[in-house]
Amino acid sequence: MKQNVILFNGPSSSGKSTLSIAVQKALEYETGEKYGVLSIDDFLHMTINETIYEEDVFEITPKFCKAAVSMVSSQKNIIIDHVITSKRIFKQLIEALEFCDLYLINVTCPLQELIRREQQRKNRCLGSAEASFQYLFPQEPYDLTVDTFQTSIEECTLQIINVLQNGPNAIYKIMNKIKLED
Repeated sequence: MKQNVILFNGPSSSGKSTLSIAVQKALEYETGEKYGVLSIDDFLHMTINETIYEEDVFEITPKFCKAAVSMVSSQKNIIIDHVITSKRIFKQLIEALEFCDLYLINVTCPLQELIRREQQRKNRCLGSAEASFQYLFPQEPYDLTVDTFQTSIEECTLQIINVLQNGPNAIYKIMNKIKLED
């Protein structure tokens, strides 16, 4: 049986980390299945004074992919919390995990709310939320899009658990599109 990988992709400050923990706990409670959480934040040195560029993320992507594959190989389902802003980062990640059932979940909220949350957090370079909102890759399709401003974390969690019952779909559409473009 393939391991499940739930990829949360969304702008900075959209609620991915909070949602990762909620989904992890709910899945263990509802299904008894344990999910590890792997966050891009753990691989980057973010400060309020330093901007993170796409090139910075691309440079650490092989290390991130290796950690993801290691977790999955040790018989763990995982939730990935990421801000993917380019096709090349996306391709590296999905190619590393092609042996898994990969669910693509877009975690978002309105831009003004992202900016408000970013200012409230005080642990990110201001402007990161807006830039990642603008450059998020892919824009579509996703197996599910959740809006953490309009919908509670609890309801988002239930929607995600329901999507897992249908099997992944969006990844195949995106891969076909990428192959046609290359």
